[in-house]
Amino acid sequence: MAVIISNLPEEVPLDHELEVLVEKVALAVLNAEGYQKGAEVSLVFTDDEYIRELNLQYRGMDNPTDVLSFAQHEGEPMVDAGEEDLLGDVVISLQAALRQGEEYGHGMKRELAYLTAHGLLHLLGYDHDDPDGQSAMREKEEAALALIGMGQGQGIYREGT
Repeated sequence: MAVIISNLPEEVPLDHELEVLVEKVALAVLNAEGYQKGAEVSLVFTDDEYIRELNLQYRGMDNPTDVLSFAQHEGEPMVDAGEEDLLGDVVISLQAALRQGEEYGHGMKRELAYLTAHGLLHLLGYDHDDPDGQSAMREKEEAALALIGMGQGQGIYREGT
């Protein structure tokens, strides 16, 4: 499996430790969901302004958000994709992760891990629009974080979205 990491803003750096963390989270989610070595996902870290522009363009909402997922498996299949399973892109605002980590009292590192798991699960088709979907998604998020030692009872739990 390939996890491609890009960092767009210069205001909030994504250091090597955080890159290793989000890659571990991504691989935990993908492994738990049964994806094999041909799967590829892109994690893009940016700022509030850039994610606001994406949110407006793709969702019609003119405000920043914490995470957006753009699945490749929606719409028409890719021609000649070969053996690669290109899953899509997860875009996360580092400014939102920093702000929400402080708000929830568990810091940016835990929040970034949570947002990575959350965004990947959206990418894979999970949603939290109803109580059953929300419950299933929360269980999968916490299971992935537990695999890397950051789950409920292993660190700080996040009750948020």
